[in-house]
Amino acid sequence: MSIYKMKYGKKYVEFEFDDQNVLNVIKPNQLNLPDLSGRECVVEALENPIASARLCEIVKSGDTVCVVVPDITRVWQSPNIYVPPIIEELNRGGVRDEDILIISATGSHRSQTDDEYKQLVSEDIFNRIKMIDHDSKDEDNLVYCGMTTYGTPVKLNKKALECDHLVLAGGAIYHFLAGFGGGRKYVMPGIAGYDTIMTNHSYSFNKGLGSGSNENVKSGNMSDTNPVHCDMMEAASFANPTFILNVVVSSDKKITHAFSGNYIKAHEAACKIVEAVDGVEIEEKAEMVIASACGFPKDINLYQTSKTLFNVVEAIKPDGVIIILSECSEGFGSEATEYMMTKFDNMLDREKDIRAKYSIGKGIAYLECDYAEKYTFILVSEMDADQLKNTKIKSVKTIDEALELAYSIKGTRNLKTIMMPDGANTQPIFTGE
Repeated sequence: MSIYKMKYGKKYVEFEFDDQNVLNVIKPNQLNLPDLSGRECVVEALENPIASARLCEIVKSGDTVCVVVPDITRVWQSPNIYVPPIIEELNRGGVRDEDILIISATGSHRSQTDDEYKQLVSEDIFNRIKMIDHDSKDEDNLVYCGMTTYGTPVKLNKKALECDHLVLAGGAIYHFLAGFGGGRKYVMPGIAGYDTIMTNHSYSFNKGLGSGSNENVKSGNMSDTNPVHCDMMEAASFANPTFILNVVVSSDKKITHAFSGNYIKAHEAACKIVEAVDGVEIEEKAEMVIASACGFPKDINLYQTSKTLFNVVEAIKPDGVIIILSECSEGFGSEATEYMMTKFDNMLDREKDIRAKYSIGKGIAYLECDYAEKYTFILVSEMDADQLKNTKIKSVKTIDEALELAYSIKGTRNLKTIMMPDGANTQPIFTGE
């Protein structure tokens, strides 16, 4: 027996477990990193773009430039480190501060405060460069660009498209719908209209009522089998970004890698690093997975917990047991998620509702409920079991309760188990048959 320790809220939870039943403890891979600061990584990337000339050589005096950056939900990417060198590169090319506009790629998220702007771009840049939020529901500031082959009417931010150049900046990470974050996502959903975003995300479902979600729409899949990703690529092509900077960030918010240049090629290079660090190969799937959602703020609510769940299912056998430690101090975290989980008690009615009017919060809830149908899903959280009574998610208060419940349901204490202490970040990659 050994003691295992996992993050839960702002503390750690310890529990005893039989080592004989542990198949694997999944942790991020360790790479040999260059001895560079985050800023140095970014500057080196800007000086050595991929499939592109340097940004300072592309722009010229008199050009107008829109720089698209993340919103506050992505502040962990340390944009205050990588945005200033981008502005310096534009200035080097002759672009004046007054000809630069920074737009925060809020997608369908809320607007932000000046203090949050300063966290994102640094106080110096905030004081020098005009910065605004994208508003996906402001029809007057959206321009219709055309229709994708998937049938998505693409509306994008008018102010961004009016500029001579569009520069994208952000981080690459695994993403449960797009395969990977970063790249084209800073156009769609970043600066897209609300209906455009929701239409795109609705492709996470198969065609036809009762057919459920598309299993190819998942983390790590940027192939032509993922319609959400492919549609995003088509939407981004309408904007034709001039340049991109994508960073890869460690769990302690340190920029470890940066890539610049062509918005497709540089993003692909960043995604390869994400795979190398957070994509962990496993030869055998488990009968039970015990995972942490990585503590606060990643386990602040059930909505955010989905990121851990989507990673866990890549490591579990059919009808296996999933135990996730996620404090959920703020409950559901989304009105749409709460609605989907409490309004309906079966998957067909949930599917009917989400097909009638898609939203991301509903989509998250649908998938969490769907996995609870397919697996034994036990949530260690502060949420009351009664809040989840219309789902098959079993909510308990302690890891010991979760384990005893799992053993009781399965009729054995000998369940081959994978531990995922970094569950929100690490993506199991199954290499067996």
